[in-house]
Amino acid sequence: MADSDPRRIGVTLEVKPHAYDPAQNPELFTGVLPRRLLAFAIDVGIIVTPVVLAFVLIILVGLITLGFGWALLALIYPGTVVWALAYYGLTLGGRASATIGMRLQEIEMRTWYGAPCYVVLGAVHPVAFYISASVLTPLVLLVCFFNARHRLLHDIVLGTVVINNLARAASLRRG
Repeated sequence: MADSDPRRIGVTLEVKPHAYDPAQNPELFTGVLPRRLLAFAIDVGIIVTPVVLAFVLIILVGLITLGFGWALLALIYPGTVVWALAYYGLTLGGRASATIGMRLQEIEMRTWYGAPCYVVLGAVHPVAFYISASVLTPLVLLVCFFNARHRLLHDIVLGTVVINNLARAASLRRG
């Protein structure tokens, strides 16, 4: 090997192309933003409902036990976090790659190279959303208006894209 030849260090990097091109497949991205907002509202309702029920139950237990049961209120916040992470991880990491709200809105989350979402990515996604929206203010959500795939900042960082599911995309293609 000559001194001018490049040396191999044993690391190869394979860059996969984007699986979803908005110029070639606009039906995958048509109407995704408003549907994503509605899906988020539905998912927040699904997450908050059992938390509110648990809160009411703990208050009632506290009344019956003359205040001793109210110590369980300390479990509400950590329980909410665990419940939300489990909900997002298991639904986004499931077969449909979509939360219940996303399924109702006929959208799904995929990796940028086209693979379905997996449990860890599904659980990390809301964490990245809340961190980016908290630290960088909710104005960070405006990022979706400046890229063709309408990805939010946390989507870009995590390598995900939200698209219409195949049935909705097919109906948009036909009509």
